[in-house]
Amino acid sequence: MIHVYVGPTLSASEPVLAGPGLRVLPPARHGDLFDAAIGGGDTVVLIDGVYHQAPALRHKEILAAMGRGVGVIGAASIGALRAAELAPYGMLGVGSVYSAYASGQIDGDDEVAVGQTPDGEFGALTWPLVNVRHVLELAQSAGILDGERTAGLLQALRAVYYPQRTWAAVRAVCRRRGETAFAGWLTGQRERDRSFGDLKRADALAAVRAALDGAAAARVVIEPSVWETAYFRRWSNAFARSCVDGRVLRTEDRLVYQQVFDLAFRARWAAYLERLSLHPADGGPGMALAKRLARACGGDLPADRVFHPGLDLRDEQTVAALLAGETAHDRQAVARYADALAWARRSRPGFSTAAVRDEVSRDLLLRVWRCPEHELDAEASARGLVCGTRAVHAAKRFVPGFLEEIERTETAHVG
Repeated sequence: MIHVYVGPTLSASEPVLAGPGLRVLPPARHGDLFDAAIGGGDTVVLIDGVYHQAPALRHKEILAAMGRGVGVIGAASIGALRAAELAPYGMLGVGSVYSAYASGQIDGDDEVAVGQTPDGEFGALTWPLVNVRHVLELAQSAGILDGERTAGLLQALRAVYYPQRTWAAVRAVCRRRGETAFAGWLTGQRERDRSFGDLKRADALAAVRAALDGAAAARVVIEPSVWETAYFRRWSNAFARSCVDGRVLRTEDRLVYQQVFDLAFRARWAAYLERLSLHPADGGPGMALAKRLARACGGDLPADRVFHPGLDLRDEQTVAALLAGETAHDRQAVARYADALAWARRSRPGFSTAAVRDEVSRDLLLRVWRCPEHELDAEASARGLVCGTRAVHAAKRFVPGFLEEIERTETAHVG
């Protein structure tokens, strides 16, 4: 399967995108390459991506995909930029824009940035610098401009902030500089060919054809040490998903739900620490938890206050052990809370879990755990949440749904 991340650079109606074995996706963003549908032996063609309105695709996400046997081709836009940066690791770059980045002829993100339509169609509203430069070079070759005027126009158009570099803005700059002959020539060329001078489009088409021809079939071997960091682990946990009961749920949400709402989770966490001590994830020598605890602190503290292992929610055994007590009712609750959180984000512009007040999340925990506030740290630690502060942060995802349920219950009681 070939997964093509594309938006403003290529129209969805391009015939090459309708070929068999192609999965056409919106511009790539942080987390997209954790998609379980992208498997070893597949190819990713990275063309367009977001970076202004949402977090951009990280380099280590690309390296991790390559590490599990996915071929990655980059071209035209952020794909060309990432390919130039990751070529030493085996990412394949295609086209003129990639070559310009790789050679150092260009180096800025603004070279390929464009404003996009806000309607989900991802159409380009502005001209990227790489296309501006290419058109100016074509005009110079045609005798419309000389070298000095070309350089002057490029400098003037580069000074226009990229979301404002529309076709109208290009014409206005030309008029202001007295370059009406060039503006007229360019208008005529565009009337005959709407894709005239569109270097990014040409490169994107070449990249898709390269993928169809198997250009990325030769896989490279990348060791996990290249991408496995604490940050990457956090990302992979955040984007871990599973389809259960016909619904796709975040694995992290399911785990935190157990940590918060399952009164028996304390015992499950203790058993997990014991198992991890006997069978360390790093393959080191096993040891009974009591003995390890005695060495660490003389056995004066409970294990959960001493050992805080980083969880890998990609590991099936870890997930199975920690979700062993999960019920269908629990999963339904996780789905309801996820829906409530999504509704809060849609209905309140700018809302995020960070906007939930700490005291509201803390009250939720104290209410569910039925413990005094001075025991919050100990209770959170016993549930694998390390401390009260982290527990408060983790529980914020459930606050909108929890408050909804309380309101419905109280309304029904009054009724």
